[in-house]
Amino acid sequence: MGRIIAIANQKGGVGKTTTAINLSSSLATLGKKVLALDMDPQGNMTSGLSIDKMEIENSVYDLIIGNVEIEECLQREVFENLDVLPSNIDLSAAEIELIGVENKEYIIKSEVKKIKENYDFIIIDCPPALSMLTINAMTTADSVLVPIQCEYYALEGLSQLIHTIELVQERLNPTLKIEGVVFTMYDARTNLSLQVVENVKDNLSQNIYKTIIPRNIRLAEAPSYGIPINLYDPKSSGSESYMLLAEEVIQKGEK
Repeated sequence: MGRIIAIANQKGGVGKTTTAINLSSSLATLGKKVLALDMDPQGNMTSGLSIDKMEIENSVYDLIIGNVEIEECLQREVFENLDVLPSNIDLSAAEIELIGVENKEYIIKSEVKKIKENYDFIIIDCPPALSMLTINAMTTADSVLVPIQCEYYALEGLSQLIHTIELVQERLNPTLKIEGVVFTMYDARTNLSLQVVENVKDNLSQNIYKTIIPRNIRLAEAPSYGIPINLYDPKSSGSESYMLLAEEVIQKGEK
């Protein structure tokens, strides 16, 4: 039975898409069958996994408005063990298209249900906003993984996100859990990074992953080549960290 994890934080620039891309790829490298589902109209997960978002025939948008079946949208074996359900700027119109549509919160859930059995993991990259697209991702997901940047305002907006997750649990998806928090862009040279980690640990009752993702030049370069970090530079600290995170995610599911 596939585990569905939404990667969400309405604050931009926290390493959300980087985490979605590299967790997907690392899980695939560890032999898991993975679907990377891009729910962000920016389509950065799509292009970060080597798909030209301007050339896509069928995207998440076409799926949401009911033009196609989910099987027609899948880009198979983009990398070994890794399929992608791509997105592009068309998706930004979905909010308007969905006005007045019945059960609009469950469109993606009902589509993903058809193929869920084919995957060990489905990783959803959410947009950096608490929109109908994010709600669709959360009704589909079993859990939400929250990347937090190691910077001064890290906790800002986090309580809002947790509140949204609780509302979704209450009204739309009672089985939704918070998978946990993962720290990103950690800079070992600054006291601030360390303080942020301690502060979040003191103030948060959520599960916090042991793996911390460092600030890493190779990690920042990889998306421009459309290659996940573990294929772009397997020996980099960024790659090693995401492989460790993937192992932690697998272990957590086995408990």
